[in-house]
Amino acid sequence: MPETTTPLNVSWWAWALFAGLVLAMLTLDLRLASRGDGKESTLRSSAFWSAGWIGLAVLFGGVVHALFGAGASVTYLTAWALEKSLSIDNIFVFILIFSELRTPSAQQRKVLYWGILGALVMRGAMIAAGMYLLDRYHWVIYPFAALIVLAAARILFAREQERRAVLKACAVCDSWVARFIPVTPVLQGARFTVRQNGRLVATPLLIALIVVETTDAVFALDSIPAAFAVSRDPFLVYTSNVFAMLGLRSLYFLLAGAVQRFRYLRPALAAILLFVGAKMLLADVFPMPTWISLAVIAAALACALVISAALPERPALARP
Repeated sequence: MPETTTPLNVSWWAWALFAGLVLAMLTLDLRLASRGDGKESTLRSSAFWSAGWIGLAVLFGGVVHALFGAGASVTYLTAWALEKSLSIDNIFVFILIFSELRTPSAQQRKVLYWGILGALVMRGAMIAAGMYLLDRYHWVIYPFAALIVLAAARILFAREQERRAVLKACAVCDSWVARFIPVTPVLQGARFTVRQNGRLVATPLLIALIVVETTDAVFALDSIPAAFAVSRDPFLVYTSNVFAMLGLRSLYFLLAGAVQRFRYLRPALAAILLFVGAKMLLADVFPMPTWISLAVIAAALACALVISAALPERPALARP
């Protein structure tokens, strides 16, 4: 079992404090996204906001330490580091989605904002459902572990299938939306819908948003069971998911142009998932302290970044 097996005694005011903090951050992020409509995010601003979101997540870990003790804070930071690292895999797929739908960089920020907002609600429901199943059926850990291992295999071996799946999802979503509302192939600034000749019409941005939401639902089937391998406490699992998702938009613009340079990052993510899956399967036989999981996650990411920098991919030589 994970180190935090007994749910924390979280008072209603702690949930209210967290909800108020998230609401304030979402309001700030919405103002920034609205102010940036029609503008491209610079690398400098993306790095600044990514550092800010990461700092805020770590600061919240200090709040958890003050309220619930060192064990709870280590568990929260481990779950957050795991979810944050897995969110990098989302970025690879988001790049494919925006490339296929030809979404300009200036409009991607709004799609990501509303996509992340929807993901927060959806993941809350999925975490609650997962907690319900784990509390009543212990055997559920085995299919959850299998999902984690399959996610690792997808990252390692299914890159081309992943690309084809994204292309198919974009086409299916376009045809599905067209059953209910006409779709225009022309972008209308940062608007999801417009009125043309008195009719409500969907823009390509709405298609991009639906595909992003659908994709995140698939990713949540991997990342949420992985978080359950760290903790079964709903407060720690959900808050770690929220803080990992809140900085995803800034992280996307920070890494979108350079993510292909970190060619060993995806193998590191697969290794982390395999470790987490094994941890969940062996929890009843060999319970592992949470700090070991945190150390493994940090070491895997650090090694991937160092090796990627030391052994960059060489450009293919042109044939004579």
